[in-house]
Amino acid sequence: MVSRVAIVCLLGAALAVSACDKGSGGDGQAAGAGNAAIASADEVPATGAARPDKVDRSHKGEAAPGVGFTTLAGAPTTLAQLGGGKPLLVNLWATWCAPCVKEMPTLDAAAGALAGKVRVVAVSQDMEPAKAKDFLKARGFARLEPFLDEKLALSTAYGANLPTTILYDASGKELWRVTGDLDWTGAQAKALLAEA
Repeated sequence: MVSRVAIVCLLGAALAVSACDKGSGGDGQAAGAGNAAIASADEVPATGAARPDKVDRSHKGEAAPGVGFTTLAGAPTTLAQLGGGKPLLVNLWATWCAPCVKEMPTLDAAAGALAGKVRVVAVSQDMEPAKAKDFLKARGFARLEPFLDEKLALSTAYGANLPTTILYDASGKELWRVTGDLDWTGAQAKALLAEA
């Protein structure tokens, strides 16, 4: 009888703790699940400001982390090398991340609309590069520039949940980051991308 009471108490405590995470609006575990509804329902308010639980501006002005990752062919690179004096939109994703997979077609479409103005890169956080390469080949994204980060250097440097997308200005300084999936062809994304 004592063990049943202990189990019930532990389950109750676990539920209470998980409920706190869902309401935080931060980078907690609920970010991926909770943001699916936000992404489809959000519109930029008339003031042009995005929802604070979706867009993080607390890192504005910071330089990109100097960690390395690779091209699909295995050549080393960094975000600073990719910027090249143009705004840079960096998406961290993985094949096992359902919200990542959901937003990829809209990110590819946005990359087409931004061509020549903003460079859009998608950096896989898959620890098995072959899975990411197969995924990209099967989907045939035409406009995203894919890269591999099998050591998870970027997601570790950002302390990021997936997907996370960061916009850097032409001087390589962060403007904002979005955690969770977003329709990159929608009104909120267009307003955010206009800041580039």
